[in-house]
Amino acid sequence: MTALTNVLTGDSGDYTARHLSVLEGLEAVRKRPGMYIGSTDSRGLTHCLWEIVDNSVDEALGGHCDRVEVLLRADGSVEVRDNGRGIPIDVEPRSGLSGVELVMTKLHAGGKFGGGSYTASGGLHGVGASVVNALSARLDVEVDRDGATHEMSFRRGIPGRFAGIGPDAQFTAGSGLAKGKRVAKRVTGTRVRFWPDRQIFLAEAAIARGALLDRARQTAFLVPGLTLSIRDERPSDDGPYEEEFRFDGGIGEFCEHLAPDQPVCDVLRMQGAGSFTETVPVLDDQGHLTPAEVERELIVDIALRWGAGYDTVTRSFVNVIATPKGGTHVAGFERALVRTLNDLLRTTKILKASDEPITKEDALEGLTAVVTVRLPEPQFEGQTKEILGTAAASKIVSQVVGRELRAFLTSTKRVPKQQARTVLEKVAGAAKARLAARQHRENQRRKTALENSALPAKLVDCRNEGTDRSELFIVEGDSALGTAKLARDSEFQALLPIRGKILNVQKASLADMLKNAECAAIIQVLGAGSGRSFEIDAARYQRVILMADADVDGAHIRCLLLTLFYRYMRPMLEAGRVFAAVPPLHRIEITNPKKRQDKFIYTYSDAELHRRLTELTAAGLRWKDPVQRYKGLGEMDADQLAETTMDPRYRTLRRIRVEDAEGAAEVFNLLMGNEVAPRREFIVGGAAELDLSRIDA
Repeated sequence: MTALTNVLTGDSGDYTARHLSVLEGLEAVRKRPGMYIGSTDSRGLTHCLWEIVDNSVDEALGGHCDRVEVLLRADGSVEVRDNGRGIPIDVEPRSGLSGVELVMTKLHAGGKFGGGSYTASGGLHGVGASVVNALSARLDVEVDRDGATHEMSFRRGIPGRFAGIGPDAQFTAGSGLAKGKRVAKRVTGTRVRFWPDRQIFLAEAAIARGALLDRARQTAFLVPGLTLSIRDERPSDDGPYEEEFRFDGGIGEFCEHLAPDQPVCDVLRMQGAGSFTETVPVLDDQGHLTPAEVERELIVDIALRWGAGYDTVTRSFVNVIATPKGGTHVAGFERALVRTLNDLLRTTKILKASDEPITKEDALEGLTAVVTVRLPEPQFEGQTKEILGTAAASKIVSQVVGRELRAFLTSTKRVPKQQARTVLEKVAGAAKARLAARQHRENQRRKTALENSALPAKLVDCRNEGTDRSELFIVEGDSALGTAKLARDSEFQALLPIRGKILNVQKASLADMLKNAECAAIIQVLGAGSGRSFEIDAARYQRVILMADADVDGAHIRCLLLTLFYRYMRPMLEAGRVFAAVPPLHRIEITNPKKRQDKFIYTYSDAELHRRLTELTAAGLRWKDPVQRYKGLGEMDADQLAETTMDPRYRTLRRIRVEDAEGAAEVFNLLMGNEVAPRREFIVGGAAELDLSRIDA
């Protein structure tokens, strides 16, 4: 075994202590940056920026700062300014280093461990500033404190002096904080400017303005009274960009901002606190770590509201730090939500004793919630702080939510009482729709025609039972179906006709959608279920092709069908398996074709028709006048339909994708939702851009 190991490792000697490596100080960060910032691409670079910004926000949380500025410089550097207390400049006795040099060069050094400086903060591990310093080709710090500006610079974590501007200036190593110009005694603050080290970060790594603005807006919501200024000085066509955020309404205003639909109740604020004990290692007088019981206080602040829609928007935070993957605080919130709603639904008799209890999905349907907790030294899973692990948070949040939500749902005041009833009925309706959908799946789903003969009678199926090549054409109207039957390849092309315009599922409930014959037939034929239970691997057809007339009504039908797929069969869109057929608008019949030239030319728009006619005139070719214009699929014969729209060798298909689900949801809601006023504004606003000559009246 030893010989085999030596062969595999390429080592002919023994494994001894000389083979071991010890990474000292910031060397470990430069060797394994992914452990500290997640990656060395744009995401990791943005994480570095927010490590510095979060230190300034922590000052705001303590009431010592009300303005933070972020500047993206033209030379690739990033600067963060605040008017907080400033990093301590005095000497720390054990290390002999100034406070600035200590926090910038030593891992796990900061003012957030002992509890004397910050009761709650985003930075916890004391590695944020030092990690950014280690990964910067140059970092400059300026601290206004005690009537003067104190300055210090670093090169890849090593303190010293630069002879000029930028990371390529001559550098001389040397420790110590330099005292600069005098400032007024009352002026305090910190300025940190860093140039990312391109030896570490990828060449294309950059901070995206959109993501930066979203995070700044979010932070301003979470810290009422804090002004966050973003200035982007990087070269661009529109010049420097600047925007400020300040929201005094806090997370209540944030909840309204996030909500995608109309409310069915006012924003509810649930606030409370609880205490718990935690065993933590503490340094004693001899410098030894000994376990000690520490009393902690956890403050809960939650804003939520139910809306008329079906989507759920939940944001969770710990000390202003987003926890996109949740954690114990979110688990406690959801558990209390379900338990309290179930209790009140039974008490009010909206749910009978024989009815199934609601689930988390029912309670969250249409809910927008912002869940925040604040506590000293929370336990996170990793430096990126995406999941809260403090166990006590679950119980405390659950108690606060249960108490506050019960108070709202049992209120005797007229308006809150009406809203509470509406919320309970909405949640109960979501549960009934879920059960109806489950029943529908159990009754209707099938995998092949051999397993179940209950497919719609109007389906014209294909012979191939596999899904590698199979295609389902959803055809507008029975008239086009007859021609399509003759034009298709029956080996792999199936046809499902629909009568006119299907139900607008953006406005209808799930139960109404399932009752609609056309919608139910499409879901049944595809055979993969609907909604959250949709299983794309169970779909009977590889492609779904929407084949409608090339007119306004055909476009409307495609829009309605896409709404159905977007709401209830979205994985098909995300996988790129939904297409729109592109039938031609015109057919040009050439009366004197040249040798080996097609006698018929198809065009797909008026502009293309005019262009082709011009080309034919220039070539000396004549055509039969008037040019044939197709007003519907039924006007084509089978050969024409196959050649232009159905035969894979000649046809044109337009793939429908969902690249930006959030943006797509907004468009679908605008064009197909319940609210008429925004749609009217959209139509009126776009009326001036309409070419009146194209209206077929």
